[in-house]
Amino acid sequence: MAAVSTKLRRRNLQNANSYQEWSNLAQALDDKSGGAAWRDDEQDSRYDHKRIRERLDILRTERENDDAQEVLFALNEGIHGNLGGIANPSLYTQCLFGTKHLIEEYTLEVTRALEYIAKVDDKIIPFEERIAFFRRASHCYGRTALMLSGAGSRTPFHFGVVRALHEENLLPSVISGSSGGAVVAGLIGSCTPDELSDRLSPDFLASVDAAISSTAPAKGFVPRPLRAQQLIDLVDHLIPDLTFEEAYEISGLSISISVASDQTYQKSRLLNAMTTPHVFLREAVRASCSVPGVFPSVTLASKDHNGDRKPYLPELKWIDGSIADDLPARRLGRLHGVNHFIASMTNPAILWSLRDQSKAIPPVQIARKWADEVLKANLRATQPLVRSMSKYFGAIGSMNHIFYSVALQQYTADINILPSQKIMDPRKILSQISLEDSLRLYEDGRRVTWPKIEMIRNTTTISRCLERILLRYQGSVDPN
Repeated sequence: MAAVSTKLRRRNLQNANSYQEWSNLAQALDDKSGGAAWRDDEQDSRYDHKRIRERLDILRTERENDDAQEVLFALNEGIHGNLGGIANPSLYTQCLFGTKHLIEEYTLEVTRALEYIAKVDDKIIPFEERIAFFRRASHCYGRTALMLSGAGSRTPFHFGVVRALHEENLLPSVISGSSGGAVVAGLIGSCTPDELSDRLSPDFLASVDAAISSTAPAKGFVPRPLRAQQLIDLVDHLIPDLTFEEAYEISGLSISISVASDQTYQKSRLLNAMTTPHVFLREAVRASCSVPGVFPSVTLASKDHNGDRKPYLPELKWIDGSIADDLPARRLGRLHGVNHFIASMTNPAILWSLRDQSKAIPPVQIARKWADEVLKANLRATQPLVRSMSKYFGAIGSMNHIFYSVALQQYTADINILPSQKIMDPRKILSQISLEDSLRLYEDGRRVTWPKIEMIRNTTTISRCLERILLRYQGSVDPN
């Protein structure tokens, strides 16, 4: 009976309709498998449990003793995202739900200590000293970004991922998007927080499907990609005619759109409210979706000081951002102080080769990483020769440039969210898919995100707390 019960729970786990239902079933399975007992046991060679216990006890004791100066001193000793190895992904593979209770208790106690210091009377710790500490701590601790890869017709998967994070209040305020991911980033980054739930609903996906179905190409054995005008109409339907700066003022989200130049020797750009505040979001998203050979390159547009639309860098045109910088981690880190990345990865050009490394044993992880580095080193070594030989062959030279740009990118992050099915019918990659397939991808995005939720919650709890405190100090509305 116990075996039957376990099989039934696993089947129910796969068919759960909400994260709450999934987490309840996952914890019940952990009780049966021994995962719950592992969570209770503080010891594990994969992190420094002694140091974490010591830090936890100090912070809790001083806070309960109402000794603000000692709490601040303990916090000043260091707030690190991976203190003692607590962010090790392998610590989230031992059971279905969560990780060691000690790690969860520690991150919670740090946030309690931070909130305690934030509310201390100015006579005990002056306001200037406290806000200086919080700014320093936030800068040193860093922030989290969500990167939405190129997607093609898998774009509904990103909707599901974002919906799952939003429902648990875990959607980062820094979000990047390339190609299909740019559509989702632009959509959620141009609506108010109150509108966000509706934009991420299955009903909204159905309305998008209805909006483009009437002009879709006739279906056949080889589905044809959306036509250029259909792409324009789709982006116009989803994205308001706003600049990046205007979108940020509405949503409060720092969205970045990755675009590549259609000229071989021009560098790609990351467009956002910081680097290009007056550029229009619509044109940026269109450019990021412009797959070479399928959709024409795009000239960006911006708003001048009179409020009129005018070309932005009119001598340049831009194409699919996933070609050059699908997951722009380095640029996000430089612009927004991001050092922790979540990737929703659906890029059909590379997805087939990706694996969730957190589930592999260390020797396998090392071997895979070594093989990947050797391959990339060989490609870098041959690139100059191949470029010099192919530059005289027009389209072949451009294709060579695209190949190397795609092959040499980094496609993994700290937390990777991958579709359950990595292989897709190549005939459908750039064509309109059925509403049934869209909803299936949407649900898959939600479901594959659920096992990552507690890891995301634990690794972002402290940074989100620091961000909330600084927003309050600056007189802004608490986002949570």
